[in-house]
Amino acid sequence: MPVLLEGSCHCKAVKYTVESNTPVPYQMCQCSICRKTGGYMGSINIMGNTKTLNIIRGKEKIKMYHAAVSFDENDKPKEMGNSKRIFCTECSSMLWNYHDEWPDWIYPFASSIDSPNPLPPIPSSTTLITVKRDSCPDYVPVPEGAKSYDGYGPGKGIEDWHKQYGAWVE
Repeated sequence: MPVLLEGSCHCKAVKYTVESNTPVPYQMCQCSICRKTGGYMGSINIMGNTKTLNIIRGKEKIKMYHAAVSFDENDKPKEMGNSKRIFCTECSSMLWNYHDEWPDWIYPFASSIDSPNPLPPIPSSTTLITVKRDSCPDYVPVPEGAKSYDGYGPGKGIEDWHKQYGAWVE
């Protein structure tokens, strides 16, 4: 049974809801893009059901950033990535990202989720994973106990990963 997540940006100009079958933060992406847009260690993702996304207010304050994965010698984008990040144009809070190849899911940034608060208890069998370490400098640490992957890791998203490793899925 999905959980209704409520999210917003820092300045509250944008407010949204999305249903999630997996409402527990599970993945820290440490790719070069997430570290630049989300902070030194990267960004923490949750998985939401795209069709349930409801922008309550602030649609006009939302902008999409389609990130480059490589640049030429003049710092012009050479190759574009596949994820598109949604953020607030007022306070620049990251809200969610999505990938065209996985149209059923969006990935709210855990930092934008306001409720449920607290999130459901995370069983001790649940493991944080870090992904995209192949584009991350060695000096960026992996959190203690996290499983680390150069790419995105096993499966096509949190639901596949949890099924494979037996972690929390309702």
